[in-house]
Amino acid sequence: MFSIIKQSRWFFAIITTLLATQAFGHGMSEAEKQIIIEGGNLRYIYIGATHMLSGFDHLAFVFGIIFFLTKFKDIVKYITAFTVGHSITLIFATFNVIQVNYFLVDAIIALSVCYIAFVNLDGFKKYLNIQTPNMLSMIFILGLIHGLGLSTRLQQLPLSEENLLMNIISFNVGIEIGQISALMGGSR
Repeated sequence: MFSIIKQSRWFFAIITTLLATQAFGHGMSEAEKQIIIEGGNLRYIYIGATHMLSGFDHLAFVFGIIFFLTKFKDIVKYITAFTVGHSITLIFATFNVIQVNYFLVDAIIALSVCYIAFVNLDGFKKYLNIQTPNMLSMIFILGLIHGLGLSTRLQQLPLSEENLLMNIISFNVGIEIGQISALMGGSR
């Protein structure tokens, strides 16, 4: 049984690394850009959900987080930490016009998927001989980085100041809906 778990960890690490290299980060189609420009809370919820469900980086990251979690309460706790981190930087960076090179942020996002795989392989203990950092804190911090990537992309669009905060919150509600949908679909 231990051999199967060990092999599945390696398989997961390889798959997430491959997905991370193929992830397109926070790219947006022209149709999505138009929906964002036109605004509206329901549209932002829709874009948030589709962003989550079509973003290989998000899916690999979220599935990596829950890969060895067995309690529903723990899954909700970790996924919510990611969403809260994502929301904080998305709102703060967008309102304060904080921009970072999005190619750099997308590279860090891809590395975050690799980080989760490394943790799942127990890499800190096995290879570095150190204690694994607090996972909940790391998920929150990585959520901050994911939100910064999207904020940088959003700021390239002519966003309306009217209802901007509510639209960003709606987007993050969509992200949460997308995460729940992905997790429910993956549990069948």
